[in-house]
Amino acid sequence: MINKSISLYWVLSILTVFSIFSCQQPGKNVTGSEYMPDMAHSIAYEANTYGYYYNNRWGSEGDLHKMVQPRIPTKGTIARGSVGGMYGFGSSGSHQGIALQANGAMPYYYSDTEDERIRAINDIVKNPFPITDAGLKKAEGLYNIYCGICHGDKGDGGGYLVRDNGGKYPVQPANFLTDEFIASSNGRYYHGIIYGRNLMSGYGDKLSYEERWQVIHYIRSLQAASKKLEYSEKSNTLNSVDVPAALLKKEEVATDSNTMSGDTINSIKR
Repeated sequence: MINKSISLYWVLSILTVFSIFSCQQPGKNVTGSEYMPDMAHSIAYEANTYGYYYNNRWGSEGDLHKMVQPRIPTKGTIARGSVGGMYGFGSSGSHQGIALQANGAMPYYYSDTEDERIRAINDIVKNPFPITDAGLKKAEGLYNIYCGICHGDKGDGGGYLVRDNGGKYPVQPANFLTDEFIASSNGRYYHGIIYGRNLMSGYGDKLSYEERWQVIHYIRSLQAASKKLEYSEKSNTLNSVDVPAALLKKEEVATDSNTMSGDTINSIKR
């Protein structure tokens, strides 16, 4: 009887120890394990990360890595987003336009360092898109969504997060209406949109190529309004680098007229 009691004691002890060590505490990259969580709490996994399932039996981790790579397009087909397009402006048949990829992506050859930021400021001067009323209206909505909460509706750095009680940030966001920012090249704004600056995060993944430049146009229009100047589709009295669409149309008409005159003269000579 005593032997049976001792045996039962050891069996229960072993089962208890096994039960304790069968549980695993969660860690930084380990969700932990438990018996029948029964949805008492969610065992969440980090999304969009590459992970090899250790109980997999059909291949190695290298095989899985190859399988998750993007496939080569089927012969005779074109992958979505790989075909370029032309963003045109001006009259129908105009030679004016900007080539874009269908998904709005464009390469940016400046890295996120202070030296590269200065290089971008010096290199990127002109806005490749003309000033249009439609572009400014579109950019106003984008600015209010992504920029206005910090930089303010007027661009003066007095957004919602900078309230009378100081808000959430120890430093006020940039005031675009200062002479320094008005005199800054467009590269300063574009680089800031791509990578961010100080407490500001980048918005390169949220704004397309065209949208970034249209937002810069809108910032320029706020600067012009603060100086009682004009920055619109018809006229730009703020700076000499950004071109109103109306001036492009006039230039195009003049070029076409000169060409037609030349053709007419040649036909008369013949």
